[in-house]
Amino acid sequence: MKNIRNFCIIAHIDHGKSTLADRLLEATHTLTAREMEAQVLDSMDLEKEKGITIKSHAIQMYYPHGGEQYVLNLIDTPGHVDFSYEVSRAIASCEGALLVVDATQGIQAQTISNLYLALNHDLEIIPVINKIDMEAAMVEEVRDQIVDLIGCPPADVLTVSAKTGAGVEAVLQAIVQRVPAPAGSETAPLQALIFDSVFNSFRGIIAYFKVQNGVICKGDKVKFFNTGKEYEADEVGILQLKLCPRDEIRTGDVGYIISGIKTAPEVKVGDTITHVETPCREAIAGFEEVKPMVFAGLYPVDADEYEDLRASIEKLQLNDASLTFEPESSLALGFGFRCGFLGLLHMEIIQERLYREFNMDVITTVPNVSYVVHTTQDEALHVHNPSGLPAPTLIDYIDEPYIRAQIISKADYYGAIMKLCLDKRGVLKGQHYLTSERVELTYDMPLAEIVFDFYDKLKSISRGYASFDYHTVGYERADLVKLDILLNGEQVDALSCLIHRSNAYDFGRRMCEKLKDLIPRQQFDIAVQAAIGAKIIARETIKALRKDVTAKCYGGDITRKRKLLEKQKKGKKRMRQVGNVEVPQQAFLAVLKLD
Repeated sequence: MKNIRNFCIIAHIDHGKSTLADRLLEATHTLTAREMEAQVLDSMDLEKEKGITIKSHAIQMYYPHGGEQYVLNLIDTPGHVDFSYEVSRAIASCEGALLVVDATQGIQAQTISNLYLALNHDLEIIPVINKIDMEAAMVEEVRDQIVDLIGCPPADVLTVSAKTGAGVEAVLQAIVQRVPAPAGSETAPLQALIFDSVFNSFRGIIAYFKVQNGVICKGDKVKFFNTGKEYEADEVGILQLKLCPRDEIRTGDVGYIISGIKTAPEVKVGDTITHVETPCREAIAGFEEVKPMVFAGLYPVDADEYEDLRASIEKLQLNDASLTFEPESSLALGFGFRCGFLGLLHMEIIQERLYREFNMDVITTVPNVSYVVHTTQDEALHVHNPSGLPAPTLIDYIDEPYIRAQIISKADYYGAIMKLCLDKRGVLKGQHYLTSERVELTYDMPLAEIVFDFYDKLKSISRGYASFDYHTVGYERADLVKLDILLNGEQVDALSCLIHRSNAYDFGRRMCEKLKDLIPRQQFDIAVQAAIGAKIIARETIKALRKDVTAKCYGGDITRKRKLLEKQKKGKKRMRQVGNVEVPQQAFLAVLKLD
């Protein structure tokens, strides 16, 4: 056990985590030259296409040092704030972390937030400056930033180029020397923490775990502590690029178990595996329950696929524990699910994975956040969906969730970023110059304001230099109104949203204009209206497709034409009463892209 090292790689987006992982795998000869490819651990097509890491990936390496063989368990983590739950789970199953910082960009917001996550779990931090081969590299400046942040001696900061492989050997030596071996006892009852799982259609659910105490062998009778279900360990093994079966997994090691589990809810991330005969007394303290930031409805395109969609979301939840869902129904869309996501990118990835991995086409409603509604009867209701609001006469006031946003940027974009945050109802809490060129701004702002387009706008006004990170700080009272969209006087509940009164008129007008372009024309006029309660605040009209009924009249009295036009008018009136308006999927998506 003294020769095992468990560590993860944490960094901001695009600072070279996955490339550094490639070099470590090469240096330890874990993969052959044929198996090697760029970002080899990013196994999903989606990760390769977008160039980002979505899932944490675990892999085992062997490294000889000082005449002994060391087992290194590496977990490569995502960098985007929407996947921070993946990072927190990886950190909980490690004893050390490589903190990678880009030499051309310096410390960014997500670097700091991941560092604090690691420090809360008492991990040994090994700071690494990457991309030293770039012309724009500022190695000494970045080294000073890291020393200020962590308080380590400058000599402890390693410099590497993950692209060329320079300095990788020193990183491996530092992992062996600085990261502590896992603590635990092989003679104690079995305790293994499940940190991830995946569904395999042939073999059932494969759970990934880290053994804290005891030994797990092939054929053992095991049970999951929280669900109380008992299984037989058909196969246990270690994680390399493929699953490698072993006879036993000992304390401190990371592995997988296959026991023929077919139903997704039986495996919970954060659960403890123990033996049936000699169970452990208590479960390992798992991970914090994830708090979704953004809620949206997912509905099947075909109503008959509701059960298939439920099964698909359950299987996807095995692999992405930060996804939460509950059933709901909508007048416009039928039965579906209210899903909680960590952000808009997370929502987009889930939608794409449902389509690719399970062939499920879904309609997504307007994303929103959860509010606390205080009624006149002194009740506090958590509302995730505007259609779940009580009647306006029963509402006393509404609290909305607030976040503490941390923005690090070049000083040149200071003014533009401040204007953006003030437009989003942000309140400046502090500013701090990290260097003469870089400033850190701290704002308190409503979560609802950053859900849609805040991140995109921040990146464009700062030319990609600003980095952004946030965490929730609680609820504050707000002047919110429910904005309804009416088509021909009929309310479309899937397009309703809760919005601040000051933004309601502008948002309603833009919605009506957008829907006018997207809804197909009918044989009758369609009124598109935005309303707050009974008050209409904006309106657009989609003109009818007109058939020229007077074309067959030539010459003759005007009354002949009038008779035909009157007949058409009556038909249109009757059609308006029975005709219904179909809202296309683009209309729901267009709301997200209102600029």
